[in-house]
Amino acid sequence: MNQEVTVFIDNLPSWQAALGSTLRDMVHETIPEADERIQYKKPHFLKNGHYAAVISPSKDAIAFMIMNANGIDFPKGFEGPAERKWIKLREGDTPDIALLSGLLKQASSTL
Repeated sequence: MNQEVTVFIDNLPSWQAALGSTLRDMVHETIPEADERIQYKKPHFLKNGHYAAVISPSKDAIAFMIMNANGIDFPKGFEGPAERKWIKLREGDTPDIALLSGLLKQASSTL
């Protein structure tokens, strides 16, 4: 785990920090070999040097972005172009970790 990413997540508002930690743990469970770093002022997760996922906090949400999403059927609630999809999670939302993990596993399988 990258200390910069830990500090970044720990410094978010409490609900975002909790959600960010959950998402980070899910990424590492789904892609055990993932590298993480702060890039463009947010946590990025890479597999074999290619972007796999991004945690992107904003004022009232955290967007979880899955890269390399071409050809994957994403459920309602996801936004973005074919090559990357994201879902915005707001305070009080309970993310479907199994769903996110399955989509991330599928998207990252060719990286």
